[in-house]
Amino acid sequence: MATRFLLAFAICRLIVTVGLTLDPTELLRLEVEGVLSVEPADLGAASRDFGGMQNAEPLAVLHPGSAEDVARLIKAAYESGQGFTVSARGHGHSIKGQATTANGVVVQMSGSTKVAPPRVSEKFMYVDVWGGELWVDVLSSTLKYGLAPKSWTDYLYLSVGGTLSNAGISGQAFNHGPQISNIYELDVVTGKGELLTCTPKQNSELYHAVLGGLGQFGIITRARIALEKAPHRVRWIRVLYSNFSAFTQDQEYLISLHGQPATKKFDYVEGFVIVDEGLINNWRSSFFSPGNPVKISSLNADGGVLYCLEITKNYQESNSNAIDEEVGALLKKLNFIPSSEFTTDLPYVDFLDRVHKAELKLQSKNLWDVPHPWLNLFVPKSRIGDFDKGVFKGILGNKTSGPILIYPMNKKKWVAKSSTVTPDEDIFYLVAFLRSALDNGDETRTLNHLTNQNNRILRFCSDAGIKAKQYLPHYTTQQQWMDHFGDKWTLFSKRKLEFDPKNILATGQRIFTPFFNPSAPLL
Repeated sequence: MATRFLLAFAICRLIVTVGLTLDPTELLRLEVEGVLSVEPADLGAASRDFGGMQNAEPLAVLHPGSAEDVARLIKAAYESGQGFTVSARGHGHSIKGQATTANGVVVQMSGSTKVAPPRVSEKFMYVDVWGGELWVDVLSSTLKYGLAPKSWTDYLYLSVGGTLSNAGISGQAFNHGPQISNIYELDVVTGKGELLTCTPKQNSELYHAVLGGLGQFGIITRARIALEKAPHRVRWIRVLYSNFSAFTQDQEYLISLHGQPATKKFDYVEGFVIVDEGLINNWRSSFFSPGNPVKISSLNADGGVLYCLEITKNYQESNSNAIDEEVGALLKKLNFIPSSEFTTDLPYVDFLDRVHKAELKLQSKNLWDVPHPWLNLFVPKSRIGDFDKGVFKGILGNKTSGPILIYPMNKKKWVAKSSTVTPDEDIFYLVAFLRSALDNGDETRTLNHLTNQNNRILRFCSDAGIKAKQYLPHYTTQQQWMDHFGDKWTLFSKRKLEFDPKNILATGQRIFTPFFNPSAPLL
């Protein structure tokens, strides 16, 4: 009774605050298999995200027990006059409140115990999973059959629907493409409350819209993910460069081998930038041995900056005798600093879950739940050298506040019809500034300093004519979104009008104004 009273109060508050014509009894009558909650703990959790920079408390939180629950909620929003907004939330790893809503209901997709568990098809090499399933649990379910998804993110505690709504990238993307390139089928609830199955051939417009669609066209309730035979172990190698051109030439050479037999290529290609000796053994680069520390000053770093190439070779225990020869042949073709090679072998699962182990260490020191002013950019290959000079050797100085990833990808491995936006070149780089803001007396690590530095990086790209695209984008005006999507904007807005005509979904992205035509200006 108390919960129903609180829910009625929340709905009345929505009507008064936003001026809607919603009948409070509509949500009260909503029959769901899960739980529609207005408990303070649920509202508080749904108001925050990993970024830690923006809060927006919803009026209610739905913990769905099925895809039909999600459909009932959105249909109620769609049919209730001007309605209310609905945002899907997975593990809450958005950066600037993209999964929040202050004027509606958050659908908490992850953590439900009532939805169907992953279902693996050994014969057809795929797994069907709930949209809120975390990738770490997907892996656990497929490894029972000796199988694993082909493409990953660096961090496994993200939801399937969340990463597919962006792209889902890691060091395997050069070879298999991002996660959105490895999806056979989706179940999606549109902004009209329709639950549809879509594939590249069935409801194909919705399929391509949702992949990389930032949650604008529907909520993913099921994904059919391509699998491959899971390797047992990983040879993990890091080598250092003092010359940026040599570093990028080697990275580009390695991703050019994507079509070669498995024995003649690496399985994972990433890299990171080291502008601060204090970071060389930080949470991401703890791979280096404390007993054999690396000093930037001792390696004649170009402009005081080092570059680390990170590569892996997967193998089965039955093939362990051949791994040394295969890796050795590939390394001979690279131009890294000879004395800088660091190698380790570990189980495949441990490699994939490497960041979570570091997370636990930071949590124990109260250094994980802090603001994260991350900036992720796709930079065209033709301008990556200019970016290095202007940012790595310029704007950053000799201090940063977290890892800086850099690695190239092949555009041909991406789904061209998806909503994701990439530079208009065959090869482009991810450059990810994964910083943490700390209030420890160091001005260079404050949220204000790092945010200003991100803005300087974006202005540098604009002034220099570097046509970079944000990954996990955030903008505050619709004109900025139009510039971001470029030639795709017309299609993007057309799809919005078709699948979410009342602009109910994912309003935290701030692309479209709720309840108005997609062509209307953003408030």
